[in-house]
Amino acid sequence: MHTPPRWAGLLLASALALPAAAEGLSCETLREQIGAKIRAGGVSQFTLVIAEQSAKVEGRVVGSCGRGSRKIVYTAGKGSSGDAILTECKDGTVSVGGRCGR
Repeated sequence: MHTPPRWAGLLLASALALPAAAEGLSCETLREQIGAKIRAGGVSQFTLVIAEQSAKVEGRVVGSCGRGSRKIVYTAGKGSSGDAILTECKDGTVSVGGRCGR
């Protein structure tokens, strides 16, 4: 069984605290705030993507925005959050990196 890194608890606690305060924030602003907290925890290689709530995205949901219509998903070790290319595939899944069905 995979043991989550020690900062994972902090990340989850921070993400859970954000929804109430974040209702007035844009999805991009919330993503930037979550990214700053992750970097402050010592993580440099990660991706945060914004996707529709119903989209199938690999990773951990760490935030919700757009009045609950969108989610922010964290994936470890995939580069910086600013480098991610999010592609919604025809089958309803979401791919980070722009590749569907591969």
